[in-house]
Amino acid sequence: MNFARKRKRASKACPRISDAEWKVMKVVWKVGNATANQVVEALKDETDWKPKTIHTLLTRLVQKGAVTSEKSGREYVFTPAVAEQDYRLAASLTFLDKVFDGEIAPFLACFLKREDLTREEIEELRRILEEKAP
Repeated sequence: MNFARKRKRASKACPRISDAEWKVMKVVWKVGNATANQVVEALKDETDWKPKTIHTLLTRLVQKGAVTSEKSGREYVFTPAVAEQDYRLAASLTFLDKVFDGEIAPFLACFLKREDLTREEIEELRRILEEKAP
């Protein structure tokens, strides 16, 4: 199969974030307005990071513009600067550009040939593709 059809994509500018920063972002997205202590608490069972590490990651995310911070009493409250869906799209497009030259059809073909899908997953994919059909 030949899927050589390049598309120009408009994507929101999202700062690049590391895998560790992504874990922190997921907590901030989930909580909405999270204090550093809330992030530390949420990640304590998932990681073995010290609170200082999480504070450093939050500081980097602020510097990158991924989250905003505002002092509230003695703590800072961190708020996502970009919606989770926008980050997911940007990360997906980066992956597609890097690995599949920006083409989604070869990615899906490669992935679907090697993965077992449930009947529900297949139906959901069908529904999405039908909605996209011209």
